Amino acid sequence: MNSGNLVVGITGASGSIYAQRFLREAVLRYKRIFLILSDQANQVAHQELGYTIPTEPFDTTQWLGQHYSNIELLNSKNYFTPPASGSFMHDGMVILPCSMGTVGRIANGISNDLLTRSADVCLKENRKLILVPREMPFNVIHLRNLTSLAEAGATIIPASPAWYGQPKCLEDLADTVVARILTLLGQEQTLFKEWMSGD
Repeated sequence: MNSGNLVVGITGASGSIYAQRFLREAVLRYKRIFLILSDQANQVAHQELGYTIPTEPFDTTQWLGQHYSNIELLNSKNYFTPPASGSFMHDGMVILPCSMGTVGRIANGISNDLLTRSADVCLKENRKLILVPREMPFNVIHLRNLTSLAEAGATIIPASPAWYGQPKCLEDLADTVVARILTLLGQEQTLFKEWMSGD
């Protein structure tokens, strides 16, 4: 297990499966994961996965298959938490799926909750910030906001699954995106083979 800390944000964009599949991998690689849910994240998870994420008390058993004590759920309205401060060291932040509303607020420096504040901290401290938008089509405002974030140092990974590995199910498709995120975080992964690797 990695000795570092990771911040993960989940918004109300469609694509709850990406967050679910990513966290199942991330918990095996990071000592602590600080999780932030937007107000709509649980509503979308219920619609797409068939259940809500228990928050009071927080429990990952149904959602991730077992309880993971190294995932800590943070209150999205509480700024008195580690990721809200630049003095707190961590290995990066991933927001997946990332709504266009969240993209717009981060791109314009609007820190109206812990999720957007934590992302703003990553940008100002030159820490890794990975955004996984799930939207189509993009309008020109979306594209300008995404460009601003890329120019500010964020990495944009659209939730665009790869097909060349001949995925057999929806989970396989989602894992192609998860694999790219893990690689960009500097983590080894076996979910998806490298292109032309010969393995």
